Amino acid sequence: MKDIDLKKSEQYILSIRLSADGFSFSIHHPQNEDVSYTSYAVNSSYSMTANVKKMLATMEELGHSYQAVNLLIDTPRFTLVPFDLFEDEQTEEFFHLNFPKKENETILCNILGKNNVALLFGVDKHTHQLLAEQFPNARIFACISPLLEYFHTRSREHDTKNLYAHFHGNRMEVFAFEKGKLLLTNTFPCKHTSDKVYYMLYIWQQLGFSQEKDQLWLAGNIEAQGELIPELNKFIRNVKEFPKKENLSFDLQTLMICE
Repeated sequence: MKDIDLKKSEQYILSIRLSADGFSFSIHHPQNEDVSYTSYAVNSSYSMTANVKKMLATMEELGHSYQAVNLLIDTPRFTLVPFDLFEDEQTEEFFHLNFPKKENETILCNILGKNNVALLFGVDKHTHQLLAEQFPNARIFACISPLLEYFHTRSREHDTKNLYAHFHGNRMEVFAFEKGKLLLTNTFPCKHTSDKVYYMLYIWQQLGFSQEKDQLWLAGNIEAQGELIPELNKFIRNVKEFPKKENLSFDLQTLMICE
């Protein structure tokens, strides 16, 4: 990680990641590898909006002007709609086919061109209003959006089917692809190695993946997974890891790559 000259902030891109278990932000130059990364601890007794207000007031880096601003929202409340079926005016209707209505929630949409889908996700209404006031030109993404686009690109590099698992906190997100075609994506709350192995093997079997030929890729907070890889190797031959850039979260990392 490098020190960033904030006097030249308009040459850089600011990306902020918001999650219930902590915030973080990166500042990077789009033409070189200059990257600064900062994590910010949240107060679990405060609302998301109150935590965001406090971060904006205390982190001097966030008060500068940037070439572009990205906001990543970590949420399990997302759903995919094939782009051919999607209409803007039906955003909330499509979303609530999968999730019950929630008070003070705004439904946003990311168009994922590589996967030809619309990703709909929920954001706290008051947090969204605060962020829109502070960063009126920001692009807002679900954290899962850059992961989907990145894994699509990576899957096209292989003749095999590929299952990608992304770990953070007590959640695991899985993405199944065959030569760039999205077969499945889902998110699971799971603390224990046995739960993670169960979900991955269940999906592997349901999609008819080969234990000998096809590939399982692990990303995110892999070092915290302990016995996961040895346990998976009992059932799947090709288990691989994505390298991680120091403390930079994997979804922020993929967002920078996809840009």
